[in-house]
Amino acid sequence: MSLSYAIVIPARYESSRFPGKPLTIIDGKPMIQHVWERCCRAVDKELVYIATDNIKIANAVTEFGGKFIMTSSQCLTGTDRLAEANEVLNCDFIINVQGDEPLIDPKDIVTVINEYTRLPNRVINAMSLIEDEDEFRSPNIPKVVVSSSNRLMYMSRSPVPITKTGGFAFGYKQVCIYAFSKEHLRFFMAHAEKSKVEEVEDIEILRFIESDISVQMVEVASSSIAVDIPEDVNKVISKIKANKNLG
Repeated sequence: MSLSYAIVIPARYESSRFPGKPLTIIDGKPMIQHVWERCCRAVDKELVYIATDNIKIANAVTEFGGKFIMTSSQCLTGTDRLAEANEVLNCDFIINVQGDEPLIDPKDIVTVINEYTRLPNRVINAMSLIEDEDEFRSPNIPKVVVSSSNRLMYMSRSPVPITKTGGFAFGYKQVCIYAFSKEHLRFFMAHAEKSKVEEVEDIEILRFIESDISVQMVEVASSSIAVDIPEDVNKVISKIKANKNLG
């Protein structure tokens, strides 16, 4: 029997570092539309939803032809928002694509879907190789440490793994594409408070690790550009222009 699924893009208007981020205009479109369009290149657009608590975002989604699910303003994380959305959708599993990844590669989304199909009922998260030491040192980028079978051992905003002299040897960073089963999302709803280390690191996937729920990481080739702060928008615009020039 095939499993039912959907892609859900959590989108929050209120952000301490970048209020109104999903509606930021990039190359003539709101950022959330860029993310939606790339998701629609990975799967049928009927399987793609935006989960939000803000009517401005909902109206923008309607204007570009997408579908939205209204969620509570009490959600602490995007995963909490997904959990609420799936109480409406009732899918066997949900693919989470962050609303601040306007350059996400559709092939990477498909990779995560395929990995979940291979390892059903396991939390799946994508990662990519760090090639720039500035990224390795950046507190805005979660770094990933995995076992030999790519099970997540730890994730941190600190530069890890690091040599005893503080040097950069190699590293992987999180790519914010996840796959969660219905049961994992309900677990997240039932444990609504941030866990101890999650609170410190501000990385929601750690809530599973701290509860002894294993997370399988899958490597993808591209790393995209996440828009964490307003300055990141220019990086995305430059990349879009460079791609147009290549095309």
